[in-house]
Amino acid sequence: MTDPDTHSSPTDPEALRKRALAALTTARDRTALLTSCVEDPELTAQHSPLMSPLVWDLAHIGNQEELWLLRTVAGRDAMRPEIDGIYDAFEHPRSERPSLPLLPPAEARHYAAEVRGRALDVLESASFQGTGTQLTEAGFAFGMIAQHEQQHDETMLITHQLRRGPAALTAPDPMPDPAFNGPSEVLVPGGPFTMGTSTEPWALDNERPAHQRLVPPFHIDTTPVTNGAYQAFMADGGYTDPRWWTPAGWSHIQTHSIEAPLFWRLEGGQWLRRRFGVTELVPANEPVLHVSWYEADAYARWAGRRLPTEAEWEKAARHDPVAGRSTRYPWGDADPTPEHANLGQRHLRPAPAGSYPEGQSPLGVRQLIGDVWEWTSSDLLPYPGFAAFPYKEYSEVFFGPEYKVLRGGSFAVDSVACRGTFRNWDYPIRRQIFSGFRTARDADPETV
Repeated sequence: MTDPDTHSSPTDPEALRKRALAALTTARDRTALLTSCVEDPELTAQHSPLMSPLVWDLAHIGNQEELWLLRTVAGRDAMRPEIDGIYDAFEHPRSERPSLPLLPPAEARHYAAEVRGRALDVLESASFQGTGTQLTEAGFAFGMIAQHEQQHDETMLITHQLRRGPAALTAPDPMPDPAFNGPSEVLVPGGPFTMGTSTEPWALDNERPAHQRLVPPFHIDTTPVTNGAYQAFMADGGYTDPRWWTPAGWSHIQTHSIEAPLFWRLEGGQWLRRRFGVTELVPANEPVLHVSWYEADAYARWAGRRLPTEAEWEKAARHDPVAGRSTRYPWGDADPTPEHANLGQRHLRPAPAGSYPEGQSPLGVRQLIGDVWEWTSSDLLPYPGFAAFPYKEYSEVFFGPEYKVLRGGSFAVDSVACRGTFRNWDYPIRRQIFSGFRTARDADPETV
């Protein structure tokens, strides 16, 4: 049997306080960048019915921080109780939010800044150990809020990709490693491994608890599927052959006349894409981006393979067969660095497939963290022993067959909201998210 979830985590209160401050500051700096690079009319506009106006996200970030850090942790009175309903994500769908009496940009900035100033006062005096409450133990509430803000920063970056007009954001391209010439797939041995976590201090409820999973041997792609490989599927009539699609997927692409990943167009015999206001040739060696679960599943069927299950993905990412335990990340327990993965909006695109050799798993699987969210075949379901915390709307209301699980994060994800156990989910039709995939296949018993 594999060892339980035993990696060490910071326990010193001052180290935790420093970590929380850094995470909150990094998130707020990114929020400021995403909301200061365009004029106010762009902040209040709805660039797609799939997304909120940017100014809604800005005030919502402040409202959630006030709710959890000022009211719940510190027990303070509400600053702006009249806006709670406006910024309740469950009360108003995104398509309705432009019609709400939203705080204008200057007022939203002021509100979020005032909340942050008071929250930092709470952080300075907070006790992180022996508090008797899971919300403050190890600074969880502060980590939760930092993750929440970074998740909305990713959402706002999606809005920037959807908006029309000239580029508002720039970033250097990833520095490619030498062209990857390794094997196309890796064998992951069968057997038990520890899935999920009970010790990661800022892990969210759907990542908990750690538990044993028995996974048969399987092969998984060494890198995510590339644009070039996906174009071969397209050239072979992938979008016009119902053999490769689930009935729901076939109906969806037929109804919406989908024939390529989102933001692609064919011009002069070449596939172009629009990326943050810039039109460019689709790079063959990058992981494919902006594909739905239906598209990922169809490609896998066409290739004679399948999408990995969530458990297979996590075993490939976390299981160290030599040490006999699960690690926090493919490379071990250390926090990510720029040498490990493409995270944190340092770049505005995935790195070429096969990049980041220092971030590979013990079995040699690359880019499991960062670059693109990876669709799995699994529905979002609770782990055995799941307990909703601190509110059931974070995960519990989404459990079921409507949502498919994505793993690994993308270039748009900050490291505070990305780890080997982190679970993302969305409808199988979604394409505006920074989603890609890799494929898997069952192992031949005679070769294992």
